[in-house]
Amino acid sequence: MQSPTDRRIRVMRIIARMNVGGPARQVSGLSRHLDPARFEQRLYTGQVAEGEADHLTLSAPDVHAEVVSGLGRTVRPLDDLSALTRLVAEMRRFRPHIVHTHTAKAGALGRTAAVLARVPAVVHTYHGHLLHGCFSKRTTRLIVGVEKLLARATDRLLTVGDRVGADLVAAGIGRQAQYTVMPPGTSVGTPPSGHEARKLLGLPEDAPVVSYVGRVAAIKRPDRLLAVARIVLAARPETLFVICGDGEAMDVLRAAEAELGGALRLVGWRSDVETVYAASDVTLLASDSEGMPLSLIEAGMVGVPAVATRVGSTAEVVEDGRTGLLAKTDADELARHVLRLLDDADLRQAMGEAAVERMNRRFGVPRLVADTEALYAEIARAHGWWADPGAARGPAAAR
Repeated sequence: MQSPTDRRIRVMRIIARMNVGGPARQVSGLSRHLDPARFEQRLYTGQVAEGEADHLTLSAPDVHAEVVSGLGRTVRPLDDLSALTRLVAEMRRFRPHIVHTHTAKAGALGRTAAVLARVPAVVHTYHGHLLHGCFSKRTTRLIVGVEKLLARATDRLLTVGDRVGADLVAAGIGRQAQYTVMPPGTSVGTPPSGHEARKLLGLPEDAPVVSYVGRVAAIKRPDRLLAVARIVLAARPETLFVICGDGEAMDVLRAAEAELGGALRLVGWRSDVETVYAASDVTLLASDSEGMPLSLIEAGMVGVPAVATRVGSTAEVVEDGRTGLLAKTDADELARHVLRLLDDADLRQAMGEAAVERMNRRFGVPRLVADTEALYAEIARAHGWWADPGAARGPAAAR
């Protein structure tokens, strides 16, 4: 409970699970860097699913999160009801001024709980959406219907990119005036030299290396990635494909290990993704759907050009022809782009240098923190909690 002299805005942040991925990186960045003199934060999350890596354990042990049983990814009515009940109780105890939810299930339960607990302001971030390629048409219609209802109970809807927001508005989810584009913010550790990175990963010094970093799920199309690998290997058999990640579709890659032999290296989750990128000539993304892919942002921060499918907000990350090459969801075109970059060291270097400048300028953690603080301050002023946007003065108790 805040003391009477504590004038900070209380923010309750809710995410379904802190598995390794873009949402968890953004949430941990905000938890670390939001101004503690102006904001008091609490983070609530569910359990990481079996086969997923825990971002908190791997990369953010300093970030404290309250674990809510039943808040994880899987939909189970009794567990969901238990999680909802716990969230309502926590809101009544903490009395947040703002509830900010991330990811679909947390957005549903968290926003419902906020209505029941009469929280004054509700914000939800769409790190992507589930409108295309994830579920059957019937299930997608149900999801859209639920999101339409939830949007009515939400003050501000944030999207990681213009394309994601446009898709949601086109589906009738919320009003245009509710939306704000909030690009992600991330950072990577200091990368080792290419020589040292390859030594750490057990890779030969002179082999071309194509990397993939991220969750291995059906929507990420590991089968298409393998199709690209086969085409590239037919032209350049010395190429290595390094996969840093894990997930429910990992069996697709494991089944191809024998066929591709030593050309396919499965290194699992690593907290030092900068090492994987530093060892790479090109990073590859073959997905059918994306929000704003942080893996491509992080690769660019290390100076690695990307080859990726033109889906979601990928084109808002990769400048086609300047920081990488974009393609249709077609293995042949992706493979041609990979081979073009592998064959042209000068082009790789130019694109890598452009990527470093772009990614650090547009997608750094300081920019995300500043934009988020500005949004919260705007909400605080609108509710009369702050008169001065630059200082935490006089927020009323949450009603």
